[in-house]
Amino acid sequence: MSYLRFEKAFMTNLEESLQRELLRTNRSGAYSCSTIVDCNSRKYHGLLAVPVPELDDDNHVLLSSLDVTVIQHGAEFNLGLHKYQGNHFSPNGHKYIREFDCDRVPTTIYRVGGVLLKREVVFQHYEDRILIRYTLLEAHSSTTLRFRPFLAFRSVRQFTHENAIASRAYDEVKNGIKTCMYAGYPDLYMQFSKENKFVFQPDWYRGIEYYKEQERGYASNEDLYVPGYFEMKIKKGESIVFSGSTSSCQAADFEKLFDQEVAERNPRDNFFHCLVNAAHQFHNRSSEDERYILAGYPWFKSRARDTFISLPGLTLSIEEDDYFDLVMQTGSRGLVEFMENKPLSVSIYEIDQPDVLLWAVWAIQQYAKEVGEDKCIGKYWDLLIRIVSFIESNKHPNLTLEPNALLKTDGKDRPVTWMNSTLNGHPVVPRTGYIVEFNALWYNTLMFIASLARLKEDETTATHYDQMAQKCKESFVNTFFNEHGYLFDFVEEGGLQDWSVRPNMIFPVAFDYSPLDQLQKKSVLDVCTRELLTPKGLRSLSPKSSGYNPMYVGPQMQRDAAYHQGTAWPWLGGFYMEACLKLYKRTRLSFIERQMVGYEDEMTQHCIGTIPELFDGNPPFKGRGAISFAMNVAEILRALKLLEKYKY
Repeated sequence: MSYLRFEKAFMTNLEESLQRELLRTNRSGAYSCSTIVDCNSRKYHGLLAVPVPELDDDNHVLLSSLDVTVIQHGAEFNLGLHKYQGNHFSPNGHKYIREFDCDRVPTTIYRVGGVLLKREVVFQHYEDRILIRYTLLEAHSSTTLRFRPFLAFRSVRQFTHENAIASRAYDEVKNGIKTCMYAGYPDLYMQFSKENKFVFQPDWYRGIEYYKEQERGYASNEDLYVPGYFEMKIKKGESIVFSGSTSSCQAADFEKLFDQEVAERNPRDNFFHCLVNAAHQFHNRSSEDERYILAGYPWFKSRARDTFISLPGLTLSIEEDDYFDLVMQTGSRGLVEFMENKPLSVSIYEIDQPDVLLWAVWAIQQYAKEVGEDKCIGKYWDLLIRIVSFIESNKHPNLTLEPNALLKTDGKDRPVTWMNSTLNGHPVVPRTGYIVEFNALWYNTLMFIASLARLKEDETTATHYDQMAQKCKESFVNTFFNEHGYLFDFVEEGGLQDWSVRPNMIFPVAFDYSPLDQLQKKSVLDVCTRELLTPKGLRSLSPKSSGYNPMYVGPQMQRDAAYHQGTAWPWLGGFYMEACLKLYKRTRLSFIERQMVGYEDEMTQHCIGTIPELFDGNPPFKGRGAISFAMNVAEILRALKLLEKYKY
């Protein structure tokens, strides 16, 4: 039985099936996303959503959906499904679904009387093209298929409504048409592998509703344009391939192209393989010499902090060292341009955040452990020395090295850490001054640079950073470790301490070089276990701390207030599991394996086969936010590899 398979009873129960989403991506940042019953529930959903750089930096939904109708003896059975205002679903095509399987490619089996129709979907790796293959498995009489495309031509952040500006013009191409609703957009090519008849029958389908947007407190209704329909006969055993794309393709090649794409897909037949496939979905290539990691889907771009935190897990943990180098090559260029105060030539956001340079060093440190320190020195020594010298020289606009060897930053008026939510323009969690993970990263950086310098037989450099690290270690403990056995989250200028119990104290326990001794590490880990640990990662705030708000629901302001005030984050759980294994070795293996069960449960929840952005901090720990999040997938993969290391 397939690992990701849903039976008829589940698929026809919309309360369950509408909660499961399906994501497919390519390397350009384009994607195809909907629910497993093909009923769009977000404005971000669509069969073909592509970047249109001539317009803006967002993705744009060109083809929202494609309804297929089975016609026999003049009777029509529409297999589509849309939600309209008033909680009205039409045309209820989900009731014909017999099963859904997502082992290698998403496959839906429909039964309409004696007709058995199989639908398979792939998203082409290096083209903005969705391919859908329909195969007639059973039929006792002449069968016709009718295809009705629903067009949007709008940003994923907006809605389209009936208007007189939208162009109805189209041109015939081989086995299909091309059309473009608005100036500035690319043409949408809709073609089939088989000759067909296109009937021009323009109309707007009004009041389509996206209930996920309602849940998030946003507008939720739009109108979609249908230019007409395609119609063709199909015989038992015959397959017809549909292509929706921004470029033309030889219709005769569709079947071969579909098979090639299927052959390149890895099966999602277990937890690990699902995560590997999810990891590949974050890959992004904007040009031949630029590689990126997207922070998540469907609305995140490439962000610097997310890139360096997730890079080791998404590459090194699955034996893809080459892609690490490609992304780091692009990232290094951006880091150097930032340090030289030059305009960025790479598409990486938030590279000026004060901890980004430190996370880049941590990522390279993971590379050194995986491929060897000598190779790491050969590739990245110059960058490492440049980063540490830049910080030491106080050239960063918002990171200051103090005489006590700790780093200080200003986060009172704008967020400067991963806890970056705002309300009315101000940080919800104004972390400022000495921040615990910044200084844990700094100590780790100093010790790592010193160890590499010794390998290079550069004793002067090694001694310099060793001495600075020892001073940093003493200051760190004096500043952050309190009498209750945990670490202050941040300490403001003047010594004002934040007593909130937050997960950022897990980092100095997990890092290879820690300013804490063994007893201090165990004390911090114990507090994290008692107050922060959930089956879905670490809470962003302890239930015992003031302001605990674990439910990420409601309108934008309500969600922003809860974002880092009690919600659970799997990527923090990755560092927690690493800390457990480093402290307790094999005695915690079964405990870590039980933690993994909580993540594996997510493979059939939310967006199937991947991990969402965050979870409610209280039971039942429901997944929220972005449907697929790079740091979460990365850290679970890294923890799985650590688990195997300690097993054998």
